[in-house]
This record gives sequence, structure tokens and C-alpha cells, in this order.
Amino acid sequence: MVQLAALCGSIIGRVLPGALQLKNSDVVAMAAAAGLSSVYHAPLASAIFVAEIAFGMSALQRLIPLVVSSAVAVMTMWTLGFRNALYPLADVSFTMDSYSLLITILIGLLSGLAGLLLIRLIARAKTLFSRVKSLPLRLGAGGFAVGLLALISTDILGNGYEVIVKVMAGHYLLSGLLLLLVLKTLATTLSVGSNAVGGLFTPSLLIGALLGMVIALGGVALHLPLDNVLLFAAVGMAAVLAAVSQAPLMAMLMVLEMTLNSSLLFPVMIASVLATMVVYRLQMASTYPVVTHHFNRSEAKYDFDNMRISELIIPGAALQPEASVGEALAVSSLKRERYVYVINAEGAFLGVVSIHEISRRVLAQEINLDSPVQCVMDQDFPVAYQNQSLREGWEAFAAVTLERLPVLNNPQERRFLGALTKTSLIQQAQQFL
Repeated sequence: MVQLAALCGSIIGRVLPGALQLKNSDVVAMAAAAGLSSVYHAPLASAIFVAEIAFGMSALQRLIPLVVSSAVAVMTMWTLGFRNALYPLADVSFTMDSYSLLITILIGLLSGLAGLLLIRLIARAKTLFSRVKSLPLRLGAGGFAVGLLALISTDILGNGYEVIVKVMAGHYLLSGLLLLLVLKTLATTLSVGSNAVGGLFTPSLLIGALLGMVIALGGVALHLPLDNVLLFAAVGMAAVLAAVSQAPLMAMLMVLEMTLNSSLLFPVMIASVLATMVVYRLQMASTYPVVTHHFNRSEAKYDFDNMRISELIIPGAALQPEASVGEALAVSSLKRERYVYVINAEGAFLGVVSIHEISRRVLAQEINLDSPVQCVMDQDFPVAYQNQSLREGWEAFAAVTLERLPVLNNPQERRFLGALTKTSLIQQAQQFL
């Protein structure tokens, strides 16, 4: 549904008049949010989902049109008569006590492991199915395998909406829930792995509902005094969805809006965050490649902001002030550097000599090749310090037109350590730019 809505948005974006000043990517995002909202009756969660997945953030200027499109989609569904909560849990209240908190934490942790397992199984299935070059054969093989599983239980077919309703109504015993959990996980793996179009959104909700109920009924079997066990299905839905998508805020809001049960806010928050962190710590991956891309960029940006200049220092050509101008020219030619650094016998930085300045003054006969470099030394030259961050180094380069900066140990001793190049900074920054 989201893909179809996004496709419609792309078509609309191509024909919109330029006066509206809307990017095609923004129109596609608005359409995707509207499609998701119309199916799940969750306008705010749909807007947050697209913002988290498509943009990697929730900036206000990009979130507002998503909220508007989602709200219009839900209002359209209401006009057509679809006004009830998607899953009937609005009249039941979640009681948070020590036992319920324990089950909630357990659901969060195990949902994270289940989400991680699903991600890895899908990746493995895609690798195996990729050996079948023919797309029809690949889809046929996946469909055949899912069909064999359906011989055991037909409840694994489809996106799982009807099964979730039955789970929340308490129609399954613990053994049946366990069987469905295994079968649905395998069926989803085979379906997505063979490149069949269907998505992971609602299957993740079903797997979460099954897992939440299994854990809750396990607690009941251990004689834990749990009230309203069926509500743990909703907690599991949010947790697995958060683990698979790595979009915890969306998962929380989605379940709250689909059930219209505000008492679920606290347990859903706990389980979603725990599940997300489990996947993030064990394998920073998502079923949505763009989310993984956002994570990689975020990690690269964090490394850039916290890395020290000392990690990128390279040797720099240096002479003592008594050295001749001719030596400076020779060193510059050998090292292919425009500037030669001047240091004293203790290694303290004194300044730099510019090869262009030397050439100009030699041609003007102001100096000769035997003149000491200190007579053409520039003492007021920008420098960087080893303990500064790469961000500070970037800001230093932004203020000058140089390709290299001398690096000193600290402002007090000013001992020369080497040079920092603009190229090395750009190479570090391009991972997140």
C-alpha cells in the first residue's frame, strides 16, 4: 500500500505546477504517509514513520506536510465509514505493576532478538534466492515454500490482520501461538527473500503480537498474577515493529493509534526502546536500507565530531631559522609543499616560509639563495593543535585558503608535530555529507 501510494505521489509530483515549490521527494513522502495512514488509521505515527525512514529526522518543516496528508487520508476513511480502532483494545486498561513490568522488559528484549533474527534470516534468504536468476522461478520457489508451510496452518497467509484480531480475542492456546510464531517467521522470510512484493509492516505486527502473547501466557503458566494478558500482544507488536524498522517513535505511536488505548503508552515505550537498542547493539541494521544509511551517516558524523586532529597528523617539512633560502627551496621541491615550517633547536614552532615569497624576493634581488630563512619567515601563521577536534580543524580551514596547517602540541609549548591536510578532513567528512 505504501509503495502504491508513493508511486501515485511520484506521478502527481511530476505534473504539479512549479509555482507550488514542492520537491518530488516531498510529494512522494506525503503520499506514502497518506497511504499508510489510510490503512492503519494512524495519522501521526504514519507521518513520523515517513519522517524517520525517508529523511532520517523529524524536522518541523518537513513533518508538517506529512501530518497534513496523513490527517486528510484518515478523514477520508472516516467519511467512508471506517471510524473504529483497527484493533479492539480501547476498552481494556493496562495495569502496571512489578510483574507486568517484568513481562514488558522481557518482551522488549526478546522482541529485539526476534527482530534481529528476522533481519538476518531475510538477508540469508535473499542471498540463497539470488542464485536463481529467473525472477518468475524465484518467485515461484518462494511461493511454493510458503504454500508448503500453509499446509500446516493457513493463518500464516496474507498480511496477518485477521490473525492479530483473533490473537487479541484470545482464540489461540500457547502451543498454537508458538507454532504460528515459527511458521509466520519462516513464511515472511521466504516471501521477502524471494523478492515477492508484500512488505514487512503488518507481518512484523503479527510476529510481535504472537511473541507478546507467548511470553505473557508463559508468565501465566508460571503463576504470575498478570491482568489483561491480551494487552501484551500490543506491546509485542510495537516492540518487534521497532526492532525491525529501527523507528521506535513510529512504533509507539502506531500501536497507540491503532488500539486507541492510552494506558499502553508506558509499556509500549519501554518495550520499543529496549527492542531497538538490542538490534542496534548487536547489529546496526534495518529492513529498510535507507535507515541503515542514516545510521552509518550518524555514526560517521559522531566519529568526525569526536576524533582528534592528532589522529590525522602527517610529517611536515621543517627547517631551523639559520637554514638558507636555497635549502628551503630544495626541501619544498622534494616534499612538493608550498610552505616550509621553521622550528628552533627544541622543536618549537616559529613560523613558515612561503616558496612563492622566496621566489618573488629573490627575483627582486632583495635576498639571495644564501640568505637565512628567518628573513622571509611569516610568524603570524594559522595553526592547529593536536587535541582539537576535526570539527575545529574544519572551521580553521574554512577561515583560510590553505591546503595544510601546522599542528602543534599545545598553545603554551607550541612544539611542532606535523601537518594537517584539508584532503584528510574531506575524506573523513564525506562519509556523512
